[in-house]
Amino acid sequence: SSGINAEYGEHMNKMKKSSILANMGHASAEIDVASLVTSELKWEKIRSHVHHIHWPDGKYIVLLAKGGLANHSCTSVPSFVISVTATTHALGLIELFIAPPSRYKQDVYLMPKKLDEYVASLHLTVFNAHITELTREQAGFIGKSRTGPFKTQHYRY
Repeated sequence: SSGINAEYGEHMNKMKKSSILANMGHASAEIDVASLVTSELKWEKIRSHVHHIHWPDGKYIVLLAKGGLANHSCTSVPSFVISVTATTHALGLIELFIAPPSRYKQDVYLMPKKLDEYVASLHLTVFNAHITELTREQAGFIGKSRTGPFKTQHYRY
């Protein structure tokens, strides 16, 4: 729905026993999880990202990712990969927004290596790593600028 509280307490009270409730939307605000945090409802953690919410009458629902984005929380895709993907996406959109209208036609484009390498540099702290600048001698030897990009445009990682 891309909205807020699209599923709220009244909806969840009407769900059938063992209904599965998952948020596959665009924001973590679509399920009103706060309405499930009451003294009469009991939470049972089944495993990571899976909870049973028990009603006094014996009914329960299965809530995935505590109402957050299940497509992010419950996948085997590491958060690091999602971060790199989201950063690349955001910088690509910024480029499209600030570029003159004539720069891009309606087509599919590869991300420029300079931008690709910039995204990688933003994530180096995850590996406790840093990049040093090439010396003039090193840059001359490989035939590249001291600041990159370091791979040819057609090179794929």
